[in-house]
Amino acid sequence: MKKIGIWMDKEKAHIITVNDDGEDMTTVESNIEDFRIHGGSGTRFKGGPQDVVQDSKYLEREKQQFKNYFAEIIPLIKDADSIVIFGPAQAGEKFNRELQESHKNIGAKIKDVLKADSMTDNQTKALVREYFKKDIHRVG
Repeated sequence: MKKIGIWMDKEKAHIITVNDDGEDMTTVESNIEDFRIHGGSGTRFKGGPQDVVQDSKYLEREKQQFKNYFAEIIPLIKDADSIVIFGPAQAGEKFNRELQESHKNIGAKIKDVLKADSMTDNQTKALVREYFKKDIHRVG
């Protein structure tokens, strides 16, 4: 039974495959730009010229970058039997939503989407290993 844990944020995803021999980890970089929208008043005087900020343009570009990020991860997890997603931000929830909507066969294998802080590679591996140990005890 192939069990995969994914720790992800906006910058990268660590994909940990747990098997009888231990675990393997693959990292996928996101290449999502960190948008800092600058705008507002061009002067400190009230009623001065204003810059128009095109939020929708930035948000649409970020949405497309998330889709590309997720598209890199999906082939690495498609043959999993069980998947758990961890992460500190909304990236995991967005990924889960993408799988549930566009990749239902993979989305059905997701057991949990949990919040977890940033951690070292070894801590991430241990978190995934412990999750699946608890999962075995819960079922059995």
